[in-house]
Amino acid sequence: MEIASPLPGTEPPRDCPRCPRLVALRAACRAEHPDWWNAPVHAFGDPDAWLAFAGLAPGKHGANRTGRPFTGDYAGDLLFAMLARFGLSNDRYDSRIDDGLQLKGAIIVNSVKCLPPQNKPTPAEIRACRPFFEAQLAALPSVRVIIALGRIAHDAALRAAGARLAVHPFAHGAVHVLPDGRHLVDSYHCSRYNTNTGRLTDAMFGDVFRTALSLKDQTSEPNSSTSPR
Repeated sequence: MEIASPLPGTEPPRDCPRCPRLVALRAACRAEHPDWWNAPVHAFGDPDAWLAFAGLAPGKHGANRTGRPFTGDYAGDLLFAMLARFGLSNDRYDSRIDDGLQLKGAIIVNSVKCLPPQNKPTPAEIRACRPFFEAQLAALPSVRVIIALGRIAHDAALRAAGARLAVHPFAHGAVHVLPDGRHLVDSYHCSRYNTNTGRLTDAMFGDVFRTALSLKDQTSEPNSSTSPR
């Protein structure tokens, strides 16, 4: 099974060897579920997007199974429904990669490309995947706003922009101006745990999208001298 990336040349190889723990889990998943994707998950969406979603990492039964970010698990149900609600997709999501879903003006890039145990990558694994994440943000010159889904994605986006983490603390709904002129908007991750516990409600998530839309025309495209590395 091959899935084309909207950002060719920025993805890790299918058998990326950088993180021994993730390589071992990948091998175990391939043995247990040989028909799954079981590889680094590509970016998905519009390469000319104005809005980028910085995700965490593939879920075992979601993107690691299907090969498309957020596809096949609860977090994807919520994210893609919200994208459709705000006119950022063609509203064809059906939890499978052949559903015909297309994003319009939006793209999803994960800060960690491979499935981590318990959905918790280590700091070393985040650093090892950083070059791919940064290359993808750099390959999106039209992106003006980034929505970080969770603290790990927030930190990764700040590092990619060369911003100091201490100056930009994570807080749901917070807006940060990055050195390249883009805006970073924080959101709690749209996981089942966060929604079941009420940490993230539908209204709260919708407000994040409204904030991003309000910033669209306030943010100029990053210039070449200050774009992410």
